[in-house]
Amino acid sequence: MNPITPRLVSLPGLRMQVLEAGPAHGPLVLLLHGFPELSESWREVLPRLAEAGFRAVAPDLRGYGGTDRPADGYDLDTLAGDIVQLARHLQPDRPVYLVGHDWGGAIAYHVAAMHPEVVERLVVVNAPHPERMARELWKPGQLVRSWYIFFFQLPFLPELLLSARGGALVPLMLRRWMVDPSPVPPGRLAEYEANFSSREAARAAIDYYRVAFRRTVDPRRLFASRPYPRIRAPFLLIWGERDTALRKQLTRELEPYFERKPTVHYLPEEGHFVPMEAPEKVAALLLAYLSAGRPMTDEEARWHQAPEAHEEPRPPV
Repeated sequence: MNPITPRLVSLPGLRMQVLEAGPAHGPLVLLLHGFPELSESWREVLPRLAEAGFRAVAPDLRGYGGTDRPADGYDLDTLAGDIVQLARHLQPDRPVYLVGHDWGGAIAYHVAAMHPEVVERLVVVNAPHPERMARELWKPGQLVRSWYIFFFQLPFLPELLLSARGGALVPLMLRRWMVDPSPVPPGRLAEYEANFSSREAARAAIDYYRVAFRRTVDPRRLFASRPYPRIRAPFLLIWGERDTALRKQLTRELEPYFERKPTVHYLPEEGHFVPMEAPEKVAALLLAYLSAGRPMTDEEARWHQAPEAHEEPRPPV
C-alpha cells in the first residue's frame, strides 16, 4: 500500500491540513469528509486509489482537524470556494475528480453546480442533492430522521454536549450509527474524539447546520436557497441502504438535476458511514467509475512501468 502523507496546504485566507497518497503527477482525486468526521475517514480508501496511479487527497474541511477554524465562512458558497481553491492549487491545468460523503457530498454538489469547470467527474456517498433534500426534508419520514438538524439550532447546548468529557460522545455516536462497527476498532476513532474535545471545534462543525438553516428564507428549501444549475459532470451516487439518517427516497428522481443520466449504486448491507464501514467496496467503485473511458497519459504510463524511478518528492507548500 502507498504511504499516506499529512501536509499543510496554504491557500488564500485558509490553511488546510490534508492527507495525501499516490504519485504527484497522477490525476487528482479530492475526497471530502462529513460530520462528525475528518480526512481520517478516507484513510483506507486513499492507498487503494494511489495504487492505481491516482493522486488522492483528503482535506480536513474548514473548522475541522488541522485546518484553520475561522469564526465565519460556514456557508456553502465559502465551503465550496475552499475546495475550488484547493483543486486549482494542486492541479491548476485540468479539472479534478471530486468525491464527497455527507457534508462533503453537499459541498461537492455545490462545487460541481457552481464551478463546473473544476470537476471532471463527481461521486457522492450518502448525501442527497440539495434540492432533493429540500423537497423531502419536511415529509414525516425524513423529518423524524433529521431531528438533529433542529437540535443544532439551539445556542450553546449542542457544542457543550459534543465537547463534554473530551469529545467522548462522538465515537459513541459514530459507532451507534454504523450497521456493524466491528471493522472499526475503538482506537480508530480517537482522532474524531480529540477533534471535538474543544467547544470551538464543536461549534465550527455545528455552524455548518446553523448557517444552512438560518440563511434560508423559505425553510422548505433548506440547503438549497436558490435553484441550482444542472450539474454537467458525469455523476455516481453510492448509497448505503441501511442509513438511519437519510431515506432511500432521496436517491430517486435525480434526472432533473443533471445534464447526463446519473448512476446510483446501492450497498444493501451498509449504513451512513460507508467510507469507514466498507472502504474496500467504496474504493473499488471509485476506481471503476473514475477510470472509465479515461486514457492514460504518457507520464502516467511511464510511472506504471517503473513507479519508483519516476516518483518525485513533493516540495512543502
